[in-house]
Amino acid sequence: MILAFGYYGLFWDPTYWLVLVGALLCLGASAMVNSTMARYSKVRNMRGMSGADAARRILDAEGLHNVQVECINGGDHYDPKAEVVRLSTANYHGATVTAVAVAAHECGHALQHAHGYAPLKLRTSLVPVVNIGSRLGLPLILIGVLLSWNQTLIQIGIWAFALAVLFQLVTLPVEFNASSRALVKAEQYGLLTTEENAGGKKVLRAAAMTYVAAAASSILQLLRLVLLFGGNRRRDD
Repeated sequence: MILAFGYYGLFWDPTYWLVLVGALLCLGASAMVNSTMARYSKVRNMRGMSGADAARRILDAEGLHNVQVECINGGDHYDPKAEVVRLSTANYHGATVTAVAVAAHECGHALQHAHGYAPLKLRTSLVPVVNIGSRLGLPLILIGVLLSWNQTLIQIGIWAFALAVLFQLVTLPVEFNASSRALVKAEQYGLLTTEENAGGKKVLRAAAMTYVAAAASSILQLLRLVLLFGGNRRRDD
């Protein structure tokens, strides 16, 4: 991005290191979650319960009979609008510790939705605004720079990007709370043994770290944008 604006050399700009640190955090978190999930995807749970069975058990026990469980080719998630827990093929059919832990986590989101969990409501309400802001933030900054450092456009762009950062910060309590609910329900309904529950905790903790790393990376990127473009003086070529 520095080269695109033409004002700094890629390795001479000190703010470049903010991006590098953020990228390393995300790579490290991704490697951790992939390794942990892969490890416990090979550990079959004692009850031979698939992720789909575990999800259905939790939802029915909690009175959420209206929430459906579907198998998809994409990533695991809960859709609050459709009221559907969607699990990847491996976690839907797999009778592993990872499958049950992930399924329980997504059911945790369904429980949040049913109980009116405030951070989840806030995150859901931010989605349309964040979608627009994340697409317009950097282009507005670029246009502002090209138009003789138009600070109005630049500031709007920075604030738009800040909305995406806010969204990721709000996501953190939502994800940690869903994992907490998942572990409680997995133990309450005997979906995992005590030893397996410890493995499930490692899976969910590793997954949570990806959200922490993403939030930290976004904060660093926002800081970099402020340092590069947040001043009131026009920068000369």
